[in-house]
Amino acid sequence: MMHSSPIIIGTFAIYLVAVFAIGILAWLKTRNLSDYILGGRSLGPWVAALSAQASDMSGWLLLGLPGYAYASGLESGWLALGLLVGTYLNWRFVAERLRLATFEAGDAITLPDFFERRFADSSGALRIITAAFILIFFTFYTSSGLVAGGKLFETVFGLPYGWAVAAGASVVIVYTFLGGFLAVSWTDALQGSMMFLAILGVALMGLVAIGGLGGVGDTLNALNPDLLNPFTTVDGDTVTVIGVASLLGWGLGYVGQPHILARFMAIDDASHLKVARRIAMSWQTVALLSGIAVGIVGIGLVPELVGADQEKVFMHLASALFHPAVAGVALAGILAAVMSTADSQLLVASSAVSEDFYKGVFKKDAGEAELLWVGRGAVIAIAAIAWFLARDPDSKVLDLVAYAWAGFGAAFGPAIVLSLYWTGMKRVGAIAGVLVGGITVIVWSNLSGGIFDLYEIIPGFVLSTVAILAGSRFGSR
Repeated sequence: MMHSSPIIIGTFAIYLVAVFAIGILAWLKTRNLSDYILGGRSLGPWVAALSAQASDMSGWLLLGLPGYAYASGLESGWLALGLLVGTYLNWRFVAERLRLATFEAGDAITLPDFFERRFADSSGALRIITAAFILIFFTFYTSSGLVAGGKLFETVFGLPYGWAVAAGASVVIVYTFLGGFLAVSWTDALQGSMMFLAILGVALMGLVAIGGLGGVGDTLNALNPDLLNPFTTVDGDTVTVIGVASLLGWGLGYVGQPHILARFMAIDDASHLKVARRIAMSWQTVALLSGIAVGIVGIGLVPELVGADQEKVFMHLASALFHPAVAGVALAGILAAVMSTADSQLLVASSAVSEDFYKGVFKKDAGEAELLWVGRGAVIAIAAIAWFLARDPDSKVLDLVAYAWAGFGAAFGPAIVLSLYWTGMKRVGAIAGVLVGGITVIVWSNLSGGIFDLYEIIPGFVLSTVAILAGSRFGSR
């Protein structure tokens, strides 16, 4: 049993002390809103790469992805493939241009700020619309991290789920409130390393325990041969074109995720992005393959998991396969994963409140110190709403992530890419693209059956692109 193990509790305590120490150090280095939101554009390639991937994967890597592989078998490989391709394209074609463009656009530190300056939008409409979608989708995204943290604290410490979610939320709030972007990025580098070692270690030990790849094949063949076929569902039905497209479509989301794009904007020198890309792709490839492996071997080693508990397969394997001291480190990796994304999301959402709403709409002459404290207050408020959404113990991390990921990918992805590559893009087109993409995701996700089973990011991305092209071509007439 993991509950109340003194060794595991001690491991968590050491980890939390280290995290809070980093937060206090970053507090001392945070002097203004730019430092708090973007770290003064001072990240090196290693920190930028590990921070980007850690904030990307979150608790989804150690809970959602293994849980999905546990439930669907090798069909989950389509999802990993889409994410790998999307990661590479984002680093290769967006990172450098965005770093240079945001600096040249008056040193813009947020996406709404960049859009407003890029399209000379004196009305403030583009900034407000963009910031509103950031708040909507990041609230759901942050709640996914709190669900993951709740499942961790519930399983490890035996806390009731509601208290477990509150405990995880408190940890994230405290050090995000203290240190801002520097604390988030520095801890993300630590947490990215922990996540990587945790998921890889559990995957390798699981493979050894089940008898290697041959053991996996024999075990899954005995349970359900369809688990080993990426072209069939676990029920034996052929995976549909809509099903494959939906899984591959996750890759479209990368170009619109504000918490990942912020790492591109914050790197110290655009020339370092090539090195950062290689680090990020190596991390991502091993991490995704390991996440799927954990779910696959878990089918044979802990076959009793059902429903939302399938997302706990990593925790069960870590507890069963390792000494409590090592298991404690692996389980702390989940907390690292949760914190590395939730803090980034809270930070970007707080920037929308302080920089885009408070300063952009209500008090244009607000000083740096005032904006800094508005941003910190926003962290608490947004986290409280996310906690409220995360209270349902039957919530699935993957479902919450999928909704927010689609929202950002469709609302911001086409606008980011076209604004960097097409000089003919106009303000009206940008507004139309953000609105159409975001609204399409919200509406499409509430429909089902037939074509509406297609992952909402795909129609949202396509319609957003069409809206940008049409708005830029005809909007000024």
